[in-house]
Amino acid sequence: MQDFADLVITNASVHTMDPAQPHRMTDAIAVKDGCVAGLGHDDVSRLIGPETRVVDAAGGAVIPGINDAHLHFVSAAMAAFGYVRLDPDIAPDWAAVVDVLTAAPVGPDGWIRAHGWDESILGPAKGLLDCRPDAPLVAFDATGHQLLANREALKRARISATTPDIHGGVIVRGGDGAPSGLFQDGAMELISRAMPPVPAATLRPALLRFQEYLHSLGITSLTEPGLGPASAGLMDGAGSTAALGLLGDLALSGELTLRINVLMLFAGTGGANAPAVEEGLRSGLAESCRNRGIDPEQLRIAGVKVFADGIPRSGTAWMSEPYGTACTHGSLVIQGASDGERVAELNRILQLINDAGLQAGVHATGDAATAAAVQAIIEATSPGGSPASAGNHHNRHYIIHGAFSDITTLQTMASRGIGYSTNPLIRQEAGDIMRQVLGEDRFSRHQPLRSAVEAGVRFNIASDAPVTSPDWRRTVVAAVRRATRSTPGAPGDPERITGQQALAAMTLEAAWQDHAEHSKGSLLPGRTADLCLLSTPWPADEEIEKLLDTDIRLTLSGGRGVHPSTS
Repeated sequence: MQDFADLVITNASVHTMDPAQPHRMTDAIAVKDGCVAGLGHDDVSRLIGPETRVVDAAGGAVIPGINDAHLHFVSAAMAAFGYVRLDPDIAPDWAAVVDVLTAAPVGPDGWIRAHGWDESILGPAKGLLDCRPDAPLVAFDATGHQLLANREALKRARISATTPDIHGGVIVRGGDGAPSGLFQDGAMELISRAMPPVPAATLRPALLRFQEYLHSLGITSLTEPGLGPASAGLMDGAGSTAALGLLGDLALSGELTLRINVLMLFAGTGGANAPAVEEGLRSGLAESCRNRGIDPEQLRIAGVKVFADGIPRSGTAWMSEPYGTACTHGSLVIQGASDGERVAELNRILQLINDAGLQAGVHATGDAATAAAVQAIIEATSPGGSPASAGNHHNRHYIIHGAFSDITTLQTMASRGIGYSTNPLIRQEAGDIMRQVLGEDRFSRHQPLRSAVEAGVRFNIASDAPVTSPDWRRTVVAAVRRATRSTPGAPGDPERITGQQALAAMTLEAAWQDHAEHSKGSLLPGRTADLCLLSTPWPADEEIEKLLDTDIRLTLSGGRGVHPSTS
């Protein structure tokens, strides 16, 4: 009896992303039992039976499902569907921000929570101390590294002029020492810990709505970079251990159709230390999904997120040369009284993660921080580093964001198998203010993707949503063009990559980061049928902007149609 396919797509341009033949394309693909069953017209034609669904691609591209390897799923879901929105199209200036917040309803927990203001568009943050005296108010910025609070929120959090400064964070103060309401990096925890947790009744529908939206973009996999006990120190604080438990509930019920890898968070955006990481590793959280019998291909706890430094805009990135209006180097946001002590503590943290057999994703935005993180990974994975290190050379630790003073660090990363995940759309959206902060020379070398290709680094590009849009088409265009809001990309920019390289970075290379390149990220017989069908062929590099007008006609996750929605 003939074993026919469940689904066949014909008249297509199928980008297989075959690592052995990077440019291999074919014209048809067949899917059966959740896997790719055949490629090419001749093989696929034999798999068409009376019950097979046949889709005519009309020349459109079929690509592997997009894998956004750095997307804050919980925070982005809340930003899109759970909070008062302060996006630039809604609140284009500070007066509009105040107007939106003045009209905003008080939430069921008595707080007003908002998200999305962006100082790269609005200008320097304006205080909201006197806004909405009737309720505590918190407004998170688009980067996840700043928030604004009103007087009532400060009162609830018991913050005053006598509140001491926070290691790895900034309480912005007025001339009299009183807090202005602006909190950066680790200091955000002072407010976030005073807020009641986001109730499941709010979070659950937001997650499901956002999942549907991501599928409509062709996204089938993502890395959620930071859920756990230190969630109050990251983004909006919604990524709690309870949120991870809710994701587990959705996986067990079959409602989770995204494939999610999770990095645990045991210390927030300031003050990471080895004892906190050690305590987190002992807590059993790393085994929680496996202990519940959750399919690791659906929801998997992969490792630990570590904040080595902050961001250039806040002056908390650690650079080898001075930067910004304060003309300082910044520093690691790891606990320690000196650069040497902080580097030593980072090394201890990485050693703990590696010895636990887990993957480390290290946030480093300054070149000095990146170099220190790379060296810490090398020491942690060296056979002589600790008795447990010898068996853990292949945890695929990686640098998140990353800045480089020269090619040397990239070459070291390639030789040591250290990955790199970065965000071209952040460079585009915030490029004008970053150019002012870093200077033209350093900014021109920011996110050296071509150099990473030539050095042989395994890298991916990702959105960092809700910091930027999760629309991967915009990320691809940003990587190919390297423009900013005010300036087009230079045709001779030496760090441009091709559209095909960008596609590989969001499919095959992202799967490598997940330890899953043999099951997803490419469209080969036997691979999981995570794919999306575009309405047009993949555009040539000189016309890459056409991708922005391309529709996603169909998305499959494990052969299951998840877009268009069947709900």
